[in-house]
Amino acid sequence: MSESKSKVTEHEYTSTIIWTGNTGTGTSAYRAYERTWDINTPGKPVVHCSNDPLLGGDPGLPNPEDLLLSAVSACHMLWYLHLASNAGIIVQAYTDSPIGTGEVASSGAGRFTSVTLKPTITLSEGSDVSIADAIHADIHQYCFIARSLNFPVKFDATYTVA
Repeated sequence: MSESKSKVTEHEYTSTIIWTGNTGTGTSAYRAYERTWDINTPGKPVVHCSNDPLLGGDPGLPNPEDLLLSAVSACHMLWYLHLASNAGIIVQAYTDSPIGTGEVASSGAGRFTSVTLKPTITLSEGSDVSIADAIHADIHQYCFIARSLNFPVKFDATYTVA
């Protein structure tokens, strides 16, 4: 008797988050410290971050919400390119301007309720736009980030054939 099991391979990802916002008195008061930190990932450039500007953060630095939205978009893009290549669809350019929608409860607790990806994709002449568009629906089966979320990821793509 033969058992059919799919093999699962685990991956580990590491980073170090270092709070950089101690202005000299630590968290002695709510306004006594900055909401800044660095992301250190082994062998990669440091990413300087801050809190959402609505919560006292530096508007010139990425915040956790920016990073999550960017991670969802990038993962979708990478799987789109992979699946397009497998389907014989030649992508020449891909730009996304995703929109994350969130809500904040009266307690101050917030969460994302959805993300809408809005990629603009340039395809080579002769590409079948209907096949190119259908690829988006398959990505949720593969994208590590999207599969880990508890809110829907939608897409609204536009195409140019050049």
